[in-house]
Amino acid sequence: MKYRFGSRLREAREKKGLTLRQVAENVGVSESLISQIERDRVSPAMDTLLSLVEVLELDIEYLFQDWRRTRPFAFVPRENRTKTEVDGTVYERLASIPGSTEGEGIEGYLIRIPPKHEKRSEPQGHRGKELGIILSGEGEFILGDMIYPLKAGDSIAFSSGVPHVFRNTGEVFLEAYWIVTPPRRKV
Repeated sequence: MKYRFGSRLREAREKKGLTLRQVAENVGVSESLISQIERDRVSPAMDTLLSLVEVLELDIEYLFQDWRRTRPFAFVPRENRTKTEVDGTVYERLASIPGSTEGEGIEGYLIRIPPKHEKRSEPQGHRGKELGIILSGEGEFILGDMIYPLKAGDSIAFSSGVPHVFRNTGEVFLEAYWIVTPPRRKV
C-alpha cells in the first residue's frame, strides 16, 4: 500500500518559507529527492522522513492523519470466527484492529465460561483497558479488593492494570462480549 503525504510536506515547507534547496541541505539529501517526495513519486526512507519532520517542525502524526481515518476496518462473518479454549473458557474472536504503535488497537471476543468456573484462580493485572457486557448467566468480577456481582445485561469497564478475575458462579454457561485494548491474545 502506497501512502501519499508529499503535499503535506510541501505545504509545511512553503508555510515556513523554505526552498527545496534549504530543506535538502538541512536534511542531508538532494533537492531532487525532496521534490520527488513532495510529488509522491518516491517514499522516503525512515531516517529521511524523520529528518524532514524535524526540519519542518512537524508532528509526525500530522502526516498520517488521513491514513488513520481511512485505514482498513475488520469484518469477521460469524462462520469465520476462530475459537480457542484456555483453561475451560472459550474465546470466540469477534474482530480485531491492530494498532499502528505499541499500546493501540482493539479486539473483541464472545467468551463462554463454564458453570462454577473461574477464568483463572488468582487476580492478575496487565496493561490496557477492558469492557465487558454480560449476555447470559451470572457471575462475579473481582477487581482489586472489590467484588461485583454480574448478571445478564450488566456491563463493566476498567483499567486492566488493577488485578482482576472473572468467575461464573451460576449453574449455566456465562456468556459475555469482552473488548480489550490494546490486543493481548493471539487467538
